[in-house]
Amino acid sequence: MITGKTTSTDGKDEDLSIEVLVDDFIDLIKTMFPDPTQTPTLLLVGHSMGGSVVVQSCPRLQEAKYRIAGVAVLDVVEGSALDALPHMHSLLNARPDGFDSVEEAVEWHISTNTMHNPNSARISIPAIFRHDENASYPYHWRTPLRSTAPYWTSWFKGLSSKFLAARTARILVLAGTDRLDKELMIGQMQGKFQQVVVPGVGHMLHEDDPTRIAEIMVEFWKRNERVVVGIKKVGER
Repeated sequence: MITGKTTSTDGKDEDLSIEVLVDDFIDLIKTMFPDPTQTPTLLLVGHSMGGSVVVQSCPRLQEAKYRIAGVAVLDVVEGSALDALPHMHSLLNARPDGFDSVEEAVEWHISTNTMHNPNSARISIPAIFRHDENASYPYHWRTPLRSTAPYWTSWFKGLSSKFLAARTARILVLAGTDRLDKELMIGQMQGKFQQVVVPGVGHMLHEDDPTRIAEIMVEFWKRNERVVVGIKKVGER
């Protein structure tokens, strides 16, 4: 799913509150899989703010009788995220308003260590820009992050408690040794979730090392789905 490429049916695209994001995600699942009894077991994976979306969507999907094998949150900790919010405007001020070419945009993301993997950047970066030759910058950001500031706190507030309360398997995958907040630290000591730290990547860890993240997700799914890949279940043809 590409951020900013979907549009609202009521024309209110500026509302990016967590409630709207969760509703949109659940509606997407129900559109793709209208019958929960015929739906494969789902593994919900969310990166950064998307981690909050999948965590809050999990109980509602379970209430609708969807089977959830697990919830995976990639590189977001409530305490660290909330602590970083006051610095977000300074970070956005340092970000260019746009670029003259896609190649320049890719180069900026690599040179600033926003992404470490040039191959991933060449695939994903073009989609986050709009192209308008008549604009001051032909390639400008598809989603103006500064306008989402009123929602930043709500995206992350309560994430730790909701993650620990999820009635399914839980995994937290971090880039580097990001400190856990008190709630997650206690939960980890109690064995309430699996934690994996991936070395040599940045915040976009799934872009920087997609192979390793895929291995972690497949291992997590196989352990909790209890399916041996390649071997058919009894009665399957």
